[in-house]
Amino acid sequence: MAPLEQDALAVREQLFHERVRECIICALLFASLYILCHFIITHFKKHTDFTAVHDDEDAAVNRIALGLCTFTLAVALGAVLLLPFSIISNEVLLSFPHNYYIQWLSGSLVHGLWNLIFLFSNLSLVFLMPFAYFFTESEGFAGSKKGIMARVYETSVVLLLLTLLVLGMVWVASAIVGNDAASRQSLYDLWEYYLPYLYSCISLFGVLLLLLCTPFGLSTMFTVTGKLLVKPRLLEDLDEQLSCTRFEEAAVSRRIRSGKASCWLNLDMELLQEQFFAIRSKRRKLELRHRASPWQRNLGYPLAMLGLLALTGISVLIVCFHVLELLLDDAAMPRGIQQDASLGQVSFSIFGSFGAALQVVLIFYLMVSSVVGFYSSPLFTRLLPERQDTPLTKIIGNCVSLLVLSSALPVFSRTLGITRFDLLGDFGRFNWLGNFYIVFLYNMGFAGLTTLCLVKRVSWAVQAELIRAFGLHRLPLPVTCRRPLVKSC
Repeated sequence: MAPLEQDALAVREQLFHERVRECIICALLFASLYILCHFIITHFKKHTDFTAVHDDEDAAVNRIALGLCTFTLAVALGAVLLLPFSIISNEVLLSFPHNYYIQWLSGSLVHGLWNLIFLFSNLSLVFLMPFAYFFTESEGFAGSKKGIMARVYETSVVLLLLTLLVLGMVWVASAIVGNDAASRQSLYDLWEYYLPYLYSCISLFGVLLLLLCTPFGLSTMFTVTGKLLVKPRLLEDLDEQLSCTRFEEAAVSRRIRSGKASCWLNLDMELLQEQFFAIRSKRRKLELRHRASPWQRNLGYPLAMLGLLALTGISVLIVCFHVLELLLDDAAMPRGIQQDASLGQVSFSIFGSFGAALQVVLIFYLMVSSVVGFYSSPLFTRLLPERQDTPLTKIIGNCVSLLVLSSALPVFSRTLGITRFDLLGDFGRFNWLGNFYIVFLYNMGFAGLTTLCLVKRVSWAVQAELIRAFGLHRLPLPVTCRRPLVKSC
């Protein structure tokens, strides 16, 4: 065999081994995410929906739908970890370029992960989750033999009709917006144009949802932190408050046990019980604060609040700086890379590894804030899962919502300038990413809404603490009595 043929064979063999190694790594990563998501969904699902006490067929259908939900949630979690994993991989390769134990990290592996997440996101949003919902609601066609296959046939027909309907609506919308022959011809190719175009619309919706949920979630996290941690109170006596609360609780408890209302007041027992539960909850909170150490009471809460303020302030400053870059330099616009990413060449932050670590922390912080804001908003509060009592339809809704939010996270982070890591694969093919006005207004909207929610939340919290510290909340409020209007005869 000639030397040139041996070299070509060695290169092909090396490429084959690299591709096999990448497939094994991707399979192991996804299997780990799937197992983790299975435990998460099992923690929230309602067990009566999966037992065969009433109907074995319904239990089997619910288990199949639960597997599809677990797959979708694993894809959503992978989309959250996609950008941080890419940033960390670049910094690791930059710091240890010739280390033997990290040679498995490569631009081809990272690019393949981006493509797989994009493919599975499309598959879950367009096919798997609608199939899971219609599958649980189906009963089979009238006159057909009952069974799981009858449900599969009905679900497939309904899903096909829905796909044709959505395809036609998007084709018409694209033709109206484009208004040329190229835009009409482009949608005939389903894989190359239609699915990316449809996912572009879904990603735009997800990015807008992140824009609305993240500022609201940032302000909500300050309230949640105040409830979870022991807050220091100025100029107050915990012993006195605790003794008064215990005395009040004992008095209400004796009145409930006696079962007799006062002779001059018509008291309702239900009202007394609600008052008793409120007083007992207040007493438990006071006991928790009384048992807390001075370090926990006077240091834990201020450090947590300062951390939230610092992360929120840094996010707003980065976005404001990115707005100036958009006005001065066209290179600040988000763009995509279709070929394999060249990792380990240059850091994506001017501060090196510290800046990359800060970017990862900010990405996770914004994702957590968006999830908190999503479940705290009045429109989506009903979707909040409950432990061991979440029906399957609500699990499907949660998986779809989390997938929409998480799959838009890379585009969201790059559009705001949180990271300089360019979008890989089909994530950079979204049509609206090249529109300067959309990107500019999006950055301005995020900075304005976040600043407004932050100032409003912090100012209200400081005002409430000052009023409570000086005892102004105990002052009686002036009551204006109005004489009832009497109609003249």
